[in-house]
Amino acid sequence: MTALEHPARADGPTRPPARIPFPVVDEVSRHCLQEAEPETVHIEVHLPGRLDRDRLRTAFVSALRRHPRILMREASGHWYRRRYEWELTSEPDVEVVSFPQAGRCALRDARTRALTTAPPLSLSPPIRLEVVEGAGPAEGSEATDAVGVPSRRHAPEPHRSKGTVLFLTINHTALDGPACLRVLATAAEIYGGRDNSPAAPPVRPPDAPQDPVDTPSNWSPPARVAPGTPEPSPGNGMLVTDLPLPHRPKGSPYTVNDQLMVTTALTITHWNREHGAHPRPLRITMPVDDRPRDATMPIGNGTRLVEVPFSPEELDAHGPTDMPALLRRTATRTRALKALPRPQLGHGAALLTAPVTPVAWRAALTRGLRRAAGPWTSTTLLSNIGRVPYPLDFGEEAGRAHAVWFSAPARMPRGLTVTTASTAGRLHLALRWSRALLSHGDGAHLRDLFEHYLHSTEVTP
Repeated sequence: MTALEHPARADGPTRPPARIPFPVVDEVSRHCLQEAEPETVHIEVHLPGRLDRDRLRTAFVSALRRHPRILMREASGHWYRRRYEWELTSEPDVEVVSFPQAGRCALRDARTRALTTAPPLSLSPPIRLEVVEGAGPAEGSEATDAVGVPSRRHAPEPHRSKGTVLFLTINHTALDGPACLRVLATAAEIYGGRDNSPAAPPVRPPDAPQDPVDTPSNWSPPARVAPGTPEPSPGNGMLVTDLPLPHRPKGSPYTVNDQLMVTTALTITHWNREHGAHPRPLRITMPVDDRPRDATMPIGNGTRLVEVPFSPEELDAHGPTDMPALLRRTATRTRALKALPRPQLGHGAALLTAPVTPVAWRAALTRGLRRAAGPWTSTTLLSNIGRVPYPLDFGEEAGRAHAVWFSAPARMPRGLTVTTASTAGRLHLALRWSRALLSHGDGAHLRDLFEHYLHSTEVTP
């Protein structure tokens, strides 16, 4: 969402809670909720040590109070109301932190819950934190999907008992991953007593204004991810793994984000070619987040979405003939799109959510337009969090996070999302897919293709 001041919470038992209207992103998401594919964001943080349960509960609730915009629930209202509203509360309505029973399936079960059960909007706050104890280091557990099928590359080791994994599950109608990571960093600082201020962003020389060249047209439906082996059960599947950060020559005109964008495009092109899909232009949605990462960060859905296009000729049947040129063109496009002022979901969504008719009427219209626009929906979404800006240091006993994964919803018609973040010099990749499109075996193959093409972007001058 756009920057919002934190409204003051109501004081005293007689004053009603403060209310704020749903921003555009929240309203569109609320209109299109589906029980079969919940709109959840999952954050998975691996720590080397253990946490004290009572101290963690106290620290996390204290962090919620320091960011009062997260303490909210959907306010009730009549069918003819013009807007949905968030009702801000002074305290959580429910116990936010839980400690599921430890065991060999605890990690798998927590991932499953993160994909299948969204925190309700009717209770404040619309997030939950599950603490899986005895999970051990990330190695050996990272390539297990949401139904517990270990990948062939990383089999779980039989006995790991010291580590802890924090699972944050977020209802994406209300909040996004970076905002909740900011709250978790505050909790880490309260718990461990150590500074968890964000690291300074990398300093890059300013780019000269440059118009995109040879940009494919957006006037034709983009390619879809070709169906693999759909599964009969509804919902999302997920696979997480870690990879080396791609090498980038010093002074390169492109960023790691551009390498990831090219990797995603080449991966899907290869996948579609294997499955007999006719070549079509690709469009990859990329969230852009301009919010500060310190304690002033506005909490909510704060990213705006842009679409990066690729033509079939750029991604030919044997891979690009000139990888440096493809990376440079991609960098030019992403820079231009990031600099372009634009509402979060475009001008059409801002018009669609104008409170001139009852919200129930707009909901029906939005769902109809979303179905009609399905063929023009982008091919996939690449959400690159980048280097996790906070140390997430919980003190001497629990330690500092050495692996952090995010995953974004993967509802059809996209059916596949790619989310990346880097921590401790490693790239943490999450592939999430709709079971109506892909199976776990398909996800493992896509992971292997992604690793191959990521390595191919490591060009030298």
